[in-house]
Amino acid sequence: MVTIEDIQAAAARIQVHRTPVLKCSTLDSLVSEKIGSVELFFKCELLQKTGGMTNTFKIRGATNAVNLLTEQEAARGVVTHSSGNHAQAIAFAAQQRGIPAYVVMPRNAPEVKKAAVRGYGATVVECEPTQEKRQEVTEQLARETGATLIHPFNNVNVIAGQGTIATEFIAQTDEQGTPLDALLVPVGGGGMLSGCSIAAKALNPRIQVFAGEPDTVNDAFRSYSTKTRQSNPTGQASIADGLSANIGELTFPLIINNVDGIFTVSEAEIVKAMKLVWTRMKLCIEPSAAVPLAVALFSIDFHERARKEGLRKIGIVFSGGNVDHAHAVNLFEKFT
Repeated sequence: MVTIEDIQAAAARIQVHRTPVLKCSTLDSLVSEKIGSVELFFKCELLQKTGGMTNTFKIRGATNAVNLLTEQEAARGVVTHSSGNHAQAIAFAAQQRGIPAYVVMPRNAPEVKKAAVRGYGATVVECEPTQEKRQEVTEQLARETGATLIHPFNNVNVIAGQGTIATEFIAQTDEQGTPLDALLVPVGGGGMLSGCSIAAKALNPRIQVFAGEPDTVNDAFRSYSTKTRQSNPTGQASIADGLSANIGELTFPLIINNVDGIFTVSEAEIVKAMKLVWTRMKLCIEPSAAVPLAVALFSIDFHERARKEGLRKIGIVFSGGNVDHAHAVNLFEKFT
């Protein structure tokens, strides 16, 4: 169980950069055409900076989890598996505490993410790109090294750390006199979504919390719809590689209890949203970060829900910016 008190304690403990909340009149206009007059507020976690660690919200959960290790646990190091952003965050948090880190990454993870992990002094162990293999290799490393496994999302301290995004976001918009009606975030394994939903509902129960997911890896959508945890077929993938994980055993019930809806978008819609942010806001978000904006722009189901609920001030989390620019250009050429 994760509580608002856990999240508030994490916020005091991790002391990360308070990322800015930005606006874009062009995107307001595009979404207003579908819903009615709305304002969008973008929480720019791609601008997260703590020491040398940049470009991802994952530093919040990783720092909280690493800092809560006992001295005996810390001496043996930490191990995790990740397609990239959690990997970098764990590597950085471990470096800051001066302890070993072992990171299992799929062979097809972006090279820019592998290089960043190694740059923080972690040992990268590559494996076949399946959830089963990632888990198997990680557990083997934990046995061999005695390191503590810090799962990317099935970890209460990680969830509490990710929830600090929402406490910070709500405080910033409240300070501006523009309290949010809704919060829209990406979902993969569900660490950010579960933490943010707990925080948002505790601070303001009227806030609607939604998530966006690629339709090619839509296990969270299917799990939420059926109230039974689902998984994606082996080999199923998305350009939003950070959202490829199946919904977590720990995060799933938290999402069921606190989230108001999950919506899916196509690969082309993700790229269109991403390109709009690159060109209109001059922010180099990664595909995973573009998913919630794609929902606001293109999901008919979300538009109907927003009109029905009278949502006018919508907060969107840009989760990260760890993207190879040449790959991004290729995506723009292919899909737009």
